[in-house]
Amino acid sequence: MWWKVGLVLVMCSGLTSSEAREERRDSSPRNAMLRAPVETLDFGFVPSVVYETHAYYEPGPIGVLFHMVHAFLYVVQPNPFPKDLIVKMVQQNMGGIKKEDYKKPENVVLLLQAIYYELGFIVLTVLGVIFVLLMPIVGLCFCVCRCCENCGGEMHQRQKKNGDCLRGFYMATLIATSVFLAVGVTVAYTANQNITNQIKSTRRFVSTNIRDLKSFANYTPAQIDYLSAQYTTAKNKVLSDLDNIGTLLGGQIHNQLEREVVPALDNALRMTAAMRETKEALESVTTSLEILQEGTGRLQNSLQTERASLSNTLNDPACSNGDVTHTCNTIRGTLSQLALNANFHGLPDVEAPLANLDAVLKTDLSNIVQKGYSSFNDTPRLVSEQTKGIVSALPKVKGLLDKSGVEIIGFTKMFPVEPALENFTKFLTESQKNIEAYYPQIDQLDFYRWIGCVVICCMVVLVLTFNFLGLLCGSCGYDKNATPTTRGCLSNTGGNLLMASVGFSFIFSWVLMGVVVTTFVVGGNVEKLVCEPLANRQIFKIIDTPYMVHPAKKNFLPGMLFQDPNIDLTIGSMYRDCYENNGLYSALQLETNFNFNKFLNATVYNPELTMTFNSVNVDLQGMFLLEQEGKDNLIDFANIGIGDIDYQAYLTEVNKGVTVVDLLSYANELEAQADQMPRGALENALKGHASSIRQIHKEQVVPMEQAMGTLSQSIKLLQKTSRELPIKVTNVLNAIEAVEYLIANNASHVVRQETDKFIKKIVGYFSQYTEWVKHSLEMEVAQCKPISNIIDSIEIVACSFIVDSVNTFWFGLGGCCLLLIPSIIMSVKLAKFYRRMDTEDVYDEFEENIHSTCLKQPSFLLSRLILSLLYPDMRLTLSIFSIPKTNHIYFLILSSTSLLFYFIYLSLTAH
Repeated sequence: MWWKVGLVLVMCSGLTSSEAREERRDSSPRNAMLRAPVETLDFGFVPSVVYETHAYYEPGPIGVLFHMVHAFLYVVQPNPFPKDLIVKMVQQNMGGIKKEDYKKPENVVLLLQAIYYELGFIVLTVLGVIFVLLMPIVGLCFCVCRCCENCGGEMHQRQKKNGDCLRGFYMATLIATSVFLAVGVTVAYTANQNITNQIKSTRRFVSTNIRDLKSFANYTPAQIDYLSAQYTTAKNKVLSDLDNIGTLLGGQIHNQLEREVVPALDNALRMTAAMRETKEALESVTTSLEILQEGTGRLQNSLQTERASLSNTLNDPACSNGDVTHTCNTIRGTLSQLALNANFHGLPDVEAPLANLDAVLKTDLSNIVQKGYSSFNDTPRLVSEQTKGIVSALPKVKGLLDKSGVEIIGFTKMFPVEPALENFTKFLTESQKNIEAYYPQIDQLDFYRWIGCVVICCMVVLVLTFNFLGLLCGSCGYDKNATPTTRGCLSNTGGNLLMASVGFSFIFSWVLMGVVVTTFVVGGNVEKLVCEPLANRQIFKIIDTPYMVHPAKKNFLPGMLFQDPNIDLTIGSMYRDCYENNGLYSALQLETNFNFNKFLNATVYNPELTMTFNSVNVDLQGMFLLEQEGKDNLIDFANIGIGDIDYQAYLTEVNKGVTVVDLLSYANELEAQADQMPRGALENALKGHASSIRQIHKEQVVPMEQAMGTLSQSIKLLQKTSRELPIKVTNVLNAIEAVEYLIANNASHVVRQETDKFIKKIVGYFSQYTEWVKHSLEMEVAQCKPISNIIDSIEIVACSFIVDSVNTFWFGLGGCCLLLIPSIIMSVKLAKFYRRMDTEDVYDEFEENIHSTCLKQPSFLLSRLILSLLYPDMRLTLSIFSIPKTNHIYFLILSSTSLLFYFIYLSLTAH
């Protein structure tokens, strides 16, 4: 009943999203569009349920005993789980087997394989049965023998020299055996009590599992409604994007063309900067040239004046003096160096290129380029104007999407989910009440079981009690000096208690072994054939074996649920999915029977929406990036004439010095030569000329050198610009024309490409919704963890609570049964040392000393041997040995003499 109600629930939830799995396999063009990258939508979180059951059991300290029992069973049965053997046996016996079929070879082989697998259990069972059969017989024979004063029944104890050692050994062995018996019975009692304790925990598993199933049923409708409601998120996003199609689609088109358009416009804009730089360079050339031409005239006049003045000074009569004549002649020979070296008056001006550039700059190229930027950046508005049809169709699109949403919600309401879940909840409530009604009976039966196991344990405890009481009384009442016939009452009581222990051991041991054998065979095989394969899930492989349950049905579970046994659905796969807390839709693979994909294809991806999306048409042919005036301006700039300037003439003159000689060096040399002359007017005059030359350099040469540097930079810049300008202008114009051609002729491809992407983006929202529904349905809706929890709870209750405890019980009790054998032997042996005997060996004082001296005195032994031959009467021999051992040499001589006379007597009588 439960699985039928759960199936109805899953059918409803499956119809909400099985389309996603089919859509993944769909290879249509629409599916290709769905792979386009789109903005990720946030559908929130499906209402989740937290299940209470934690199907996990930690046995605690008793787990050590469980592991010991498992290890013992592994030694008894080390063979792996016989999956193939069980499958063959079940399949061969499926149609029933007759008596004559047992003789068939295949059945004989299976029987031998089963016997081989169970060989360890069979051997131990046979030994246990032998124990059960022989123990009463042995006990009976033992009692009869003791009644006949055999087997230790004679109330006479032989005195032995190692009697104390034997008594100590028997007592220590019996104590150790009794301690191990106590451990065994404690283990058995602990296992017995563990069953009672864990049965109470079973109620918690039952209640939490039922509550989890109720939560499973109560949360599933809300989860299905949430999945249906989230269609609105995708719908609103689609409407929002369509409402802003100009901004979104235009922005995408703008971004695609931007890679080509913006670099071309940037290059055109950079040409305006080149124009300004060129004008500044031309103006700098004109200004520098005027400064140099004007400075050249002044400098030439100054140098001529200074040269004439210096020549007059050298004509002074003081220069005819023999000491300074040579110096004056040297200075006179350098006067020709005070002259100009560069001639800037012959250089051509640049007024014509400058005038042409001024004419070009009257057109504001920067403004023209900015218009191109504005026209290109106006693409979203242009797209908005051309897609007004889509915006006007939004009410229609909204109506279509609303209709799809209503159909989805209506489709999920077609099945009676809530009534079915309500009936399922009522069924769970009634089942819980019925289960709880059995709790008193279960407690009563468990109490009877507990009492029975306690009674069995008390049999061992009774034997233990007599053992310990016998040891206590015997040890406390034992007197070394007392003879066997004079032992005290306490010691005799200890011996009698030990014999009582022996009697109860014979009475109870075979009963205990019968219980051990029975529980061992049942519990051990359940552990090896049920619990272990259930723990490692090997048992699922048996159930999931094709044609295992029915020869005409391949798979058991889908044949029962869907009447289709060919579906690849197994209990093992369902358990794994439920154990991972996946949805029941995924665990039962309901997409094979309930495919919602076609319904969504017909509802969400309908032709009317597709036609509306495909009606998007954008034309960018009216976009101009650079007007013709701007292009003409660039051409005029390339033809202003800077390439006609004689740059070599400029560079030749600039590279020359202003004067033939460096005036500062000349002035320094002149002053040094003046210092070599005698002090006087001539020396002072020459130093004055050196100072004048320095002044001319400072005031006239330095400004001219600065102007020459500026002129050199400007000329080099103009020369470089003249080489690159035609190429740059040509590249800019070509790029502008290429982009305009792209916009005018090939923009439709870009527009169509971006339009397709936009449509894919719109459709992708629905794809996200269906994928999200698919994922949610497989992972979050109707999470079937309670199903795996039920299986795990059954395993814990049946195996961990009951089977492990039962196996531990027989393990401890079986050890007790085996230990009863040495307990019987040691109790019988030790009782001889405690019980009061009827007769005893007679010894005098000499006999007490003989044992201590015979081994030390060989002559003493030899004397006794001889006397025993002479005097067969033992009493006479013993009386002879009563002579003090200090005279044993004399006794040896006496005995030897007596023996000699004895042989003489025999020889005489023989003749």
